[in-house]
Amino acid sequence: MPFLKVQTEKLSHSVVRQIEQLILRGILRPGERLPSERDMADKLGVSRPSLRDAIADLCERGLLVTRPGAGVFVADVLGSAFSEALIELFSTHEEAVFDYISFRRDMEGLAAERAARLGSETDLKVIATIFAKMEAAHQKRDPSDEAQLDAEFHMAIIEASHNVIMLHMLRSMFDLLRQGVFYNRQVMFRNRMTRDQLLDQHRAINAALQSRDPVAAKAAVTAHLDYVEQSFTDQIRAEKHEAIARQRFEHEQMR
Repeated sequence: MPFLKVQTEKLSHSVVRQIEQLILRGILRPGERLPSERDMADKLGVSRPSLRDAIADLCERGLLVTRPGAGVFVADVLGSAFSEALIELFSTHEEAVFDYISFRRDMEGLAAERAARLGSETDLKVIATIFAKMEAAHQKRDPSDEAQLDAEFHMAIIEASHNVIMLHMLRSMFDLLRQGVFYNRQVMFRNRMTRDQLLDQHRAINAALQSRDPVAAKAAVTAHLDYVEQSFTDQIRAEKHEAIARQRFEHEQMR
């Protein structure tokens, strides 16, 4: 007979599975500190020895790390997505930027389409809340807050798509974007006209998602990243023209 005896699962195994799911679903994020041992044990309804066993297991497998005197943290599991050599290569070649934007256009278009269809009402509220914060930050002269919220807005859409592979893959890509590996996002937000256009594009994305219109959501994301690509192209052209103009100016001064 194909039956096996039912085995009672150790409490520590249940804790391991729950923390694994929180990391997998992107709820616990790389670098995030876990609550104190006492608080976690109370919330999970397990003994502290069972919790310690679970944390030791997760640390051994590289999902958590302990820092003496600081606590237990989610490991930087995204850091292994690309080697240091490849990151350096990305940062020194323009074609990597255009490939990156193209990749984002394809993946985020799909994510927006999925979010419009599969996102929960709470998912859409999160996206709307971040967009409202973007509108408020848009009034500030310093664009850094708006640039940060821009990344959070896109990540919220990816989270709302409910595909964990896409989530972790694109989160690693956004981490490189924050580091300025592909291009400096702050540059785009310094120009007031550009900031206005970017906000309008995010408004269109948000409106399509709130209306649960997958086609419009994908189209709005595509239009936004087309604009980002064109802006980067214009920036490169302007920098090249400026370099040539400086050479002419220096030569003219020497005559």
